[in-house]
Formats: sequence, structure tokens, C-alpha cells
Amino acid sequence: MRRLLFMTKESAEIAENLLSLSKKFGSGQAEVLISKGRSSSIEIREGELEQAEGSHGLSISLRVINDQKSAVVSCSDASKEKLEQLAKRANEIAAESLPNPFIGLAENDALAKPSTITSIDMTEPDELILKDPSKLKAIALKAEKAALSLEGISKTDGCSAAASQSEFFLATSNGFSNGYNRSSYTLVASAISTHDSKMERDHAFEQRVYFEDLPNPEAIGKLAAKRAQMMKGAKKPATGNFPVIFNERISGSIVGHILAAINGESITRGSSWLLDSMNKKILPENVDLIEDPSLPRRSGSRPFDAEGLLASKNSFIQNGILKSWVLDLKTSRQLGLKSTANATRSGSNLPSPGVGNIELKGGEKTLQELIKKAGEGLMVCSLIGSSVNQNSGDYSRGATGFWFKDGEITYPVNECTIAGNLKEMLKTIVLANDSREYLSRRVPSILVDNMTIAGN
Repeated sequence: MRRLLFMTKESAEIAENLLSLSKKFGSGQAEVLISKGRSSSIEIREGELEQAEGSHGLSISLRVINDQKSAVVSCSDASKEKLEQLAKRANEIAAESLPNPFIGLAENDALAKPSTITSIDMTEPDELILKDPSKLKAIALKAEKAALSLEGISKTDGCSAAASQSEFFLATSNGFSNGYNRSSYTLVASAISTHDSKMERDHAFEQRVYFEDLPNPEAIGKLAAKRAQMMKGAKKPATGNFPVIFNERISGSIVGHILAAINGESITRGSSWLLDSMNKKILPENVDLIEDPSLPRRSGSRPFDAEGLLASKNSFIQNGILKSWVLDLKTSRQLGLKSTANATRSGSNLPSPGVGNIELKGGEKTLQELIKKAGEGLMVCSLIGSSVNQNSGDYSRGATGFWFKDGEITYPVNECTIAGNLKEMLKTIVLANDSREYLSRRVPSILVDNMTIAGN
């Protein structure tokens, strides 16, 4: 295994200086988070440059903990004078805060050791895209041109491309000091179709860690156009109870509701519809929900979490049974459990539980087989708004998509509402096998056997 090196000598020096200053002003424990980022974005509309943006930012955040009292302060200036002010202010605020027995740095033996931290392929070494945004403009132009080439596509809502490089560095007063980089490239194409004086919109979105991994921009543009074409003549469906398929485009939202319900903060607050579900069956027995932070070229990968704990694979749901909450140090201490190394943090925010690369596993059927199995119902391709009761799991959302019957798509659907209860919805779900390999949240199409659809 190869050790992950410091991002830059500068980040290590800033962190060391700030930790020393914090101790000077009386901190018992201290933690420094340094985030650096550069980004470029281009938006094209009707073949012309609509907008171009670039940014270069630095965030230095200091968290101090004294006698169970804490404070977080941040700045964007690494000068000696500013760092001294930051350290002094953090300790002053902490002295006036309320104590919390569950806060604190990780124990020394729990911190990730340099010998155990391995590098993960999360950043493209070539930074030419950031230095030369013309490449972003070129792919956005190609995507829009391809979208407009299809019959019935009158215009677009614009096509955009973006690139970013970010750096994350963490250092603590009890000896942890390490960081990592990540890159991201996105391309979004939109299209508008016209039919009987009505307009229908749809889009295609792609994101990759490496620029070279982005799909062909012409293919993305044509996909957006085809999706808009397919929505011509959309109408409201009948009102009633029917099977609903959440297409792979939006099925990740269902997993998002599960993750929110098993998040340690939701559990400690007592505001979760899965509060009493630990070690109980909440999904069919063949379904697993796992997290793997070590995958290369995935946007959700991390070698360690925001509290310096070594990241490792988590099995939150095994064979349909809930096995673990998503925990950071504070929530794990509140619950008398071990952290799952899921602390996330940015800027002046306190650490909080969050996840990276997630996969919902257990699907064997193709999407077409799922449609055939369901008989008649709605395949949802886009969701609008959100109404989810965090305590009961009652669920209601606006939806667009396609009506199917006897294994065939019959007509496009808009302006309808789907409703149910997440606990009941999840018990009998059937998964397809169409999740995309490169996504950080791999969730296939999901069939829910019975939901209320409000249309005509």
C-alpha cells in the first residue's frame, strides 16, 4: 500500500501554526480543516457564450474544545495576524458556549495511521481544463448542437460544462495530519420540444472524476433531446392505486430518504421513521445497502473521514435487515456505539454524519422485465417538490414519466402526484439491474407494488 502524502507543504505549515496558536490561547483540543478549490464553468445558449465563471478559494477552519465546550471559526486569510485572531476568537467563543459531554476529538489509537492510509484515484493530474476553459466551451457547444439536430427540438435551456479541483487537509492537536485532492467534471444538456403549441423540457446530466471519462458530448445532447421528444403529448394519468417504477434516473432519491432516516443526527433527535428498526427487516431479504469509500474515480471516495478516522466499507442494510446507523463521533457517543467513520465537514460547520459511495444491491431483472412484472402503472423519470414526514415516513411528490400497460410504454405523463408510506413501500420493492457503474450513488430502477397516484 502507498501512503497518501500531504497535499502541499503550505497546508501543513498553516495547520501546524494554527494548532500552536490555539494552544497558546488556552485550547485543550483543536482541529484545523483547510479547504482549497478552483473551478471554471461555461454556459452556452443558442450557440453563443451565455456565461463564464471562474473561482479560486481558500477556507481555514479551526475547531477548539475546552472542558466539553466548543467553537468553530473560519477565515480565508493565512496571514500570521489573521491566524492569531482566529485562534484567540475561537477560544473566547468556546469559553461562553454550553458544555456537551459527547463532543471531542477521536482517541489517539482510533485515528488513521499514515501506514494504513492508502491513496485513492480521486483527482486528475492534468489541470489543463482549468487553465484552458475553451475545452469546456467546446463540449457544451457540441452538446447543444447535437440536441438541436433532432426533429422537433426548437431550442434549449442552455448547455453547461464545469470543472473543479479541490483539496482537503485535516490536522488535529493529538497528532493527525493528512489530506487529499479530488477533481470533478460535469456536462449538462437541456432540450425543449414543441407540440401543438406546448413545450416539454428535459435534460441529461453527466459527472466524472476524470475529464476523459465524460461521455461523448454529442451523445449527451441527443439524449436530452430524445427525452424531451418522448414527453410530447404528456397528460395526466388516471387517479387510483397502481404500481410505480422509480426509474434509475431518480431512484437514488428513495435511498436518500433511507440514509436520512438512519443518519445519527436523526436518531439522536428521535426524528426518524426508522427509529425503532435496528436489526429489523426493512427491505426484501435479497437487498443490501453498502458504502465503499475506497473506489477509484468515484466522487464519493475518501481515505479518511472529517475526524481523522480511517474510512472503510460499511454495510448499513444486510439481506434487508438494518444493521447500522450512519455515525460520526458525537452521535456514536450519544448512542453508546462506535463511529462508522462517516463524519463530514465543510467550512465553519461542525462535523456531521454523511455518506459517500453508496450502492443498493440485489437487482436481477432488466427494466423491461420490471415493467412487464408490474402490469400497469407509472414509471417516474422526474420528481417535483418533496413532502416526507420524517417521523412517520409518509411520502408525497409531484412526478412526470410514462404510463405503461402490458409491458409497453403507452403515453407520457405529467402533472400528477404519487403518495405512500416509505416503510410500507420498501418492504416489497423489486430492483432492476440497471445501476450505472461510475456513479457515487449506484441505485437501480425500483418497483413499488402499490402507490396512490393522483391525476385526473
